[in-house]
Amino acid sequence: MLRLTAKIIVCFVAISVGVTVLYRFVPPPVTVTMLVDGNGITKDWQPLSRIDRNMVAAAIAGEDGKFCTHNGFDTDAIEKAFERNAAGGRIRGGSTISQQTAKNVFLWQGDGWTRYLRKGFEVWFTFLIENLWDKRRIMEVYLNVAETGIGTYGVEAGAQRYYGKSATNLTPIEAARIAAALPSPKTRDVKNPSGFTRRYGNIIAARIGTVKREGFNSCVYD
Repeated sequence: MLRLTAKIIVCFVAISVGVTVLYRFVPPPVTVTMLVDGNGITKDWQPLSRIDRNMVAAAIAGEDGKFCTHNGFDTDAIEKAFERNAAGGRIRGGSTISQQTAKNVFLWQGDGWTRYLRKGFEVWFTFLIENLWDKRRIMEVYLNVAETGIGTYGVEAGAQRYYGKSATNLTPIEAARIAAALPSPKTRDVKNPSGFTRRYGNIIAARIGTVKREGFNSCVYD
């Protein structure tokens, strides 16, 4: 039993490392989230050079302000999320863009106990992409596989769906509204947002200038 367990672990490590290295250069063709989506899959991979910098800044402003300085995990955000969840109510995460990328590419969404099982694997894959990819590649993959609407994946497909144009040319408010919907893309309206989504989109749009000015996106472009 011990030998079998050891073999399984060695095989898992070897395969996971190999696939992670492959995806450093090759776009992930499909994800588990896409495969189980009953609404179909609309996606269009775009290299980061063809995604507007407003979108990158909006993602950092809305999802992970410490993207360029952490090693994949934001301990402060994780501690705050733990405290909120311990107090009861709806479970909220403290995931970084790196963690979300690891989850979206290699794992599943999951609820209940499967969510906690996934978190263990998520730590491993986050460690891998932080050490085998660079920050630019992490951002590029994230913006191409993140769900941006019902059956819609990646910011290019999202921009085409909501604005009828490429993600190459997004205004700050357009990018901010896509970013505001990322935590709940099936329920948040990007094109005609109201309530929280509209307010949060406006907040993100206001932060985009700060992200650029303070260099919070420097690891993506330097």
